[in-house]
Amino acid sequence: MAEGTGTSPTHIARLVRDAIPPMHPGGRPIVAGVALAAAGVRALTGRGTLPGLLATAATALFFRDPVRTPPLRTDAVLAPADGTVATVTETVPPAELDLPRVPHARVSIFLTVLDVHVQWVPVHGRVARVQYTPGTFLSADLDKASEDNERNAITVVRADGVGVGVVQIAGLLARRIVCALRDGDEVAAGERFGLIRFGSRVDTYLPPGTTALVRPGQRTVGGETVLGLVAEAAER
Repeated sequence: MAEGTGTSPTHIARLVRDAIPPMHPGGRPIVAGVALAAAGVRALTGRGTLPGLLATAATALFFRDPVRTPPLRTDAVLAPADGTVATVTETVPPAELDLPRVPHARVSIFLTVLDVHVQWVPVHGRVARVQYTPGTFLSADLDKASEDNERNAITVVRADGVGVGVVQIAGLLARRIVCALRDGDEVAAGERFGLIRFGSRVDTYLPPGTTALVRPGQRTVGGETVLGLVAEAAER
């Protein structure tokens, strides 16, 4: 079969590979553990092949790590996560974020167990602070989860000095927050930086004067959806 026909095995394999997102490295040990447990059950009982395969596939699907293409606008604050916008409110950022103690627009994105749980950097800049805070494991769709739950706060400062805050918040089922960022890291909008295992929430604090362009109930695509455009006053 000719390579240029578009139906060659190589072409088909590439289409399949492009359609199936890779797995985040943080999920590989868990997927391997589920697969080993399923194999153990099969070896001991002679049953459970199909449930074991389904459980392994579902776990691998949870840790999928799709490729995202951020927009070219340098004034855009991108969604750090896939999910549904739970709330858009004006509030003073938590103390663990290195942001001015004045009201900021906060966009809270709720992730169900079916959403991609990788997180993406919202803006180009430098990581000013990464602060982990232990806490409870309330349902992530509750507003007080932003203050009471286990969380990891990241402050990214743009080249013009404008700061954006992102808080990874563990949910009812989440028991592990992964963040690869460190103080002083230079980052680009749309880069992967972390992972929350199972249902969770991610809050983004837009710079003062920035109007949120999303509303509750809207779906976001991490690394692509624009949450807001940095206002001219903030840029100066």
